[in-house]
Amino acid sequence: MSPDLNPLTSVVAAESARLAAAGTDVIDLERLRTVVDSMVPFNNFVGVRITELSREHAVAELPVRDELLNHFGTVHAGALFLAAEVAGAGAFSGAMAPRVLQVQRFVLRESKVGFLKPASGRIRARATVDQQVVTEVLARRSAERFELTGTALLHDDAGLLVARVELDYVAWIAAA
Repeated sequence: MSPDLNPLTSVVAAESARLAAAGTDVIDLERLRTVVDSMVPFNNFVGVRITELSREHAVAELPVRDELLNHFGTVHAGALFLAAEVAGAGAFSGAMAPRVLQVQRFVLRESKVGFLKPASGRIRARATVDQQVVTEVLARRSAERFELTGTALLHDDAGLLVARVELDYVAWIAAA
């Protein structure tokens, strides 16, 4: 993907300039959460939001909306998957925060979804990524392509575990 087609190019340029002006290279996790939360138009359309982002995990919340329900009146499987995918992207961003501005591409390659119970109400998806892989990539500081796995657990308003999603990513990162 050429830099001209990469939707992150303008975000990275603006954040790099902001950090340089501030005299630091440490990205603020709350600012990162805000950027990641708003950058995908489809997520904004559906209303899924990243409500927590740390180096260890991220949480995405799916609102209660009639348009997100299936014909049985429970949350649609596609909406559940979207919440898991958004939480996974947040978890990746938080884990990679020290080098997130060098990430060139991050793609969900494969997933496995276990729908465990019918979901109702607001959905909270909590995702993590493989911290061992992240630690190794951050330590190398080289340009590379790497693979990473993650897991998202989805709970409904009643606190019931309604789905488990295994996420398999591939990412490319520039040298630090």
